Amino acid sequence: MKYLLDTHSLIWFMKGDEKMPDKVRQVIAENHLNCFVSVASFWEMSIKISLNKLDIGLPFPEVEKWLFDNNLRNILPIDFRHTLQLSQLPFYHRDPFDRTLIAQALSENITLVSNEKIFDKYGVKRIWQ
Repeated sequence: MKYLLDTHSLIWFMKGDEKMPDKVRQVIAENHLNCFVSVASFWEMSIKISLNKLDIGLPFPEVEKWLFDNNLRNILPIDFRHTLQLSQLPFYHRDPFDRTLIAQALSENITLVSNEKIFDKYGVKRIWQ
């Protein structure tokens, strides 16, 4: 099974945040070769960091090295198929970054790692508990 980390899941995993259930942390650690991080998450993080609305526990330029050092090496680019899927999504959720992750998960048949229950309205596979 392949997994796509939601932005908050990535941040909580990086910081060892207790908000992430142990089971989810274990799934990521044991399946790191099948875990993906979207470019959309980097985009979202960079914007929020530049606005001083997010602290990820390390300087943003070091994220790539942290991912590599922790065996999270699969970066999912945004391609045209994803934007086509995105254009067809209903507006249950308005966050553009989350909608991009939903479109990618549906297009790539990847399970989203997220606590966002609203994602379920889109029929996307999701794990959290």
